[in-house]
Amino acid sequence: MTWPSISPTSPAGKIKLAVANIMKVLYVCVHNAGRSQMAEAITNHLSKAQNLDIQAKSAGTVGGKQLNPQAVEALSEIGISLEGHKPKFLTPEMVSEADQIISMGCGVDAEACPTKFLLTEDWELDDPAGQDINAVRVIRDQIIQRVKNLIKEPQA
Repeated sequence: MTWPSISPTSPAGKIKLAVANIMKVLYVCVHNAGRSQMAEAITNHLSKAQNLDIQAKSAGTVGGKQLNPQAVEALSEIGISLEGHKPKFLTPEMVSEADQIISMGCGVDAEACPTKFLLTEDWELDDPAGQDINAVRVIRDQIIQRVKNLIKEPQA
């Protein structure tokens, strides 16, 4: 079967072009249970609230078994849910689809990663694993500030 071509000026072409202009951010950590999950959720929340064309995903080089409960609680306190989220293993496809790849500061480097990705930047955040809720709130607030700075950049 031959598929009809879609002109960039047709309504279907405009939809396709709009989707192609979405900035895709990938947050990478080791277990994808705390920082990277918070960064993904915060980015998508702020992007939606500000009607921005930014989409975030997160993954881990090892992948955890469950989300950090303090990270879940810290986000729920500010009205962001991690319901339905689970740790994900980093894949080459995730890396190739990303416009920006940000490490959370957990020693993720190209040698440790099976996809051999190149980082856009490393945020060098403390690991919330095993920390109390007050420490995780500080990490959450650092992530919020960094995400706010990040989403300003494409608009400049």
